[in-house]
Amino acid sequence: MQAQRWYQTARDNRSRWDERQEVGAARSTKEAGEAAPGDPVEERGCRAMDPLEGTMTETTSLDPISPRLQRIAAIAEANPDEPLNPLAHFIDEYWLAEAYRRTRKDGAPGVDGQTAREYARDLVSNIYSLRDRAKSGAYWAPPVRWAEIPKGDGSETRTLGIPTFEDKILQRAVAMVLEAVYEREFHEGSYGFRPGRSAHQALQVTWKTLMDMSGGWVLEIDIRKFFDEVDHSQLREILRKRVRDGDLLRLINKWLQAGVLTEGKDQRLKRGTPQGGVISPLLANIFLHEVLDQWFEAEVKPRLDGEAHLVRFADDALLLFQDETDARRVLSVLPKRFGRYGLRLHPEKTRLVPFQRPPKGVKKPRNKSGTFDLLGFTHYWGRSRRGNWVVKRKIAKDRMSRATRALDQWCRANRHRPLLEQWQALVCKLRGLYAYYGVIGSVRKLRMIRYQAARSWRKWLDRRSQKGKMTWEYFQKLLEVFPLPYAARMVRA
Repeated sequence: MQAQRWYQTARDNRSRWDERQEVGAARSTKEAGEAAPGDPVEERGCRAMDPLEGTMTETTSLDPISPRLQRIAAIAEANPDEPLNPLAHFIDEYWLAEAYRRTRKDGAPGVDGQTAREYARDLVSNIYSLRDRAKSGAYWAPPVRWAEIPKGDGSETRTLGIPTFEDKILQRAVAMVLEAVYEREFHEGSYGFRPGRSAHQALQVTWKTLMDMSGGWVLEIDIRKFFDEVDHSQLREILRKRVRDGDLLRLINKWLQAGVLTEGKDQRLKRGTPQGGVISPLLANIFLHEVLDQWFEAEVKPRLDGEAHLVRFADDALLLFQDETDARRVLSVLPKRFGRYGLRLHPEKTRLVPFQRPPKGVKKPRNKSGTFDLLGFTHYWGRSRRGNWVVKRKIAKDRMSRATRALDQWCRANRHRPLLEQWQALVCKLRGLYAYYGVIGSVRKLRMIRYQAARSWRKWLDRRSQKGKMTWEYFQKLLEVFPLPYAARMVRA
């Protein structure tokens, strides 16, 4: 009887929700005016589609900002080998307003507990106050809130630093300046956290390069705890090669020395940049551009006998070689190169993988090519429908287990919420997984994720009450009202 009442309530709620959708009600993935269920780390639900509105709407236009970005880029291009100064004068109230517009509004609050909605209540005075403190040097970088998130298969954790919302705005403003300076200097093989570039593009370039070379040798580079081991003095030295503005360098130095708040104690960091900060990915790109990209393109490639390519997404990097001798020569000098900048390579995860195309006339080759992982996908040689050997991809095992485990944990933590809210959040999460993992060759894995999500949902609905049971029969009726989506289409990435 309890399950029947759930089913009737679900059908009524779904009908009312459909009516609101038809008359033009809020079309975000959560009910209008209600907070979406959050993730365990950042208390974040689906990303809000409509930005928060403040009283400074006239200053959020891109018109006064775009010419300045172009001006900075033109200055950087005209002076490729000289440090630029001044740059901080570009950051005024209009620049900060645009930085506010670009900052996510649904992220978790920092140590002060201030949300984006609270900051927007007095947006004008907050923006002007932030500008004055940043210009005068009186801005104090608050410590970041420390959180642990699972990494890979869950056996290891990764530290995530969550800044305050105001700190995110100022970091975004400085990142906009640095991005205009460095964007044209970054190499083509860098894809992480750059405008107009994505992980799917990195996967596509890797696939095309290996297909054109008929395979080869893949050197996987794994930097041990990169964001925790970045040397501050080395980073400052690299930044001074292109940026000499004292105000910007002081702000960056304050963020590096801000420290973290763990168990109520403020701890200062001597190394590393908190992963989770707005400016951290850009600083990582600048650092690795000097350590790896520029070194590989300018010094390594001219000395190689065969073809070689670099594909990097933040701290995940691959080197693709046509010749085995070239690959082994580079592998032998990599630890010294990274050690020069205070970084260490993981001895087991940094490896050389033979990835030659199998012979055409052999159905089962004796010497099988290896496999490697990149950005959550396992790459391997397989047969196409026409019988040709092609590079195929499937979702990596650790990403599969992490996705299903996260869905199960979410269903458990939110099983007492109304069914409509649970369904909306699950649909959002599944569509997010489909959007990233929906590449050719992953349809079976995506169906498995959907199946596991349905199982977890039914299991925790069954356990939220002792009066009634959510049997599979009633759950199938529930899915008729609240269907979980399938992967609509695959993209060739």
